[in-house]
Amino acid sequence: MVGEAQSRPPAGLDPAGHAASWYAATAIACPAFPPLAGEVKADVCILGGGYTGLSAALHLAEAGFDVVVLEASRVGSGASGRNGGQLHSGQRHGQDVIEKAVGLDDAKKLWDLAEEGKALVHGLIARHGMACDLKSGLIHADHKPHFVKESHDYARLLRERYGYDAVAPLTREEIRALVGTDAYHGGVIDRKAGHLHPLNFALSLAKAVAGAGARIFEGTRAVGVKEEGAGVTVTTAGGAVVRAGFLLECGNGLMDGLDRRVDTHVMPICNYIIATEPLGARAREIIANDAAVADSRFVINYFRLSGDGRLLFGGGESYRRGLRTDVAGFVRPYMLRIFPQLQDVRIDYAWGGVLAITLNRMPFVRRLSDKVLVSAGYSGQGVALAPLFGKILAEAVKGQLERFDLLQRLPVPPFPGGRLMRYPLLVAGLSYYAMRDRL
Repeated sequence: MVGEAQSRPPAGLDPAGHAASWYAATAIACPAFPPLAGEVKADVCILGGGYTGLSAALHLAEAGFDVVVLEASRVGSGASGRNGGQLHSGQRHGQDVIEKAVGLDDAKKLWDLAEEGKALVHGLIARHGMACDLKSGLIHADHKPHFVKESHDYARLLRERYGYDAVAPLTREEIRALVGTDAYHGGVIDRKAGHLHPLNFALSLAKAVAGAGARIFEGTRAVGVKEEGAGVTVTTAGGAVVRAGFLLECGNGLMDGLDRRVDTHVMPICNYIIATEPLGARAREIIANDAAVADSRFVINYFRLSGDGRLLFGGGESYRRGLRTDVAGFVRPYMLRIFPQLQDVRIDYAWGGVLAITLNRMPFVRRLSDKVLVSAGYSGQGVALAPLFGKILAEAVKGQLERFDLLQRLPVPPFPGGRLMRYPLLVAGLSYYAMRDRL
């Protein structure tokens, strides 16, 4: 058998500045963009070269705006390029929870937005010929017996109240036929959700942005924002400056420390993924229909098959500052609890990085001032939501505020204890829920 000591995960960053992941190893070609030098002016400055920022840049550039995107590392090097690649339906919470938070009318509008988010991803892929291995199907797997009725009731709610008939209940026998484990008692399958290669989607989006005329600057970290006169001045670590009429803060968890108005509501955490060696014929014994899977734990296990037949498995979160060094050793036990039959399988890649959560897992979309807008804190739902929210930020810049104002109505309370105490207080709370997963 092959244990952790014999697995061989790359560490750190690959030469292109992305996490040394299976995604980076199979990335499409994308030209490097230069760092910013000197001073430039633009209609809109966007911080962050991930899904939100790139989508906002694309929609603004196509509308004739002069746009500058500042990316501290490489486009797609943040959560957009190293996440689980799962394209979910709806918001991070179920519609029953959303209804209680904002009322039925707004809940239905938010559901429609999320459906548009999936359609936007499909549309961008088709319009720009993006090679990102888009596949259909996502299974929600219940790890406790009493969760199954809740999942089946929720599928019924989506059909009856939202007209969404792509989700179907799964019994224990049905889920066992699809996912090669005894760990789950039932669940649902969403045939209109799916999964993709997240880094290739981000890189393809960056190429589309550049083709539309927006200017992207990599290796350019924003360190200061000053609102003055009719615009905003952004200073960078290298001394370069951008002066713009609007600023869109789209760096998600990697903006921490830049804007206290965001820091009180959005917190970075670390998440980790491993990729096995190619499984060959065994792959379909793990997931028979090639769907993605996410389970019902508070600290979610999520997994899917890659295009070359590897199991990509995400499990475990880290609430401490800084990435773990032995990612394979951390995640592999989570994988083996679900798939003990993979004990003999080599781990070829292991990586982690920062994403962002909010206290109640709802996205933080706000107008911070007349000149500064933010969208962050997707809490694991960014593949479907972030490109659309970038489009909605672009609409707000153009003065079209209806959909932006809808997102602003989502209640996102600040973390208790403020920026300095949010980590210890949150760790205590999240550790409790993580313990409940194991009971």
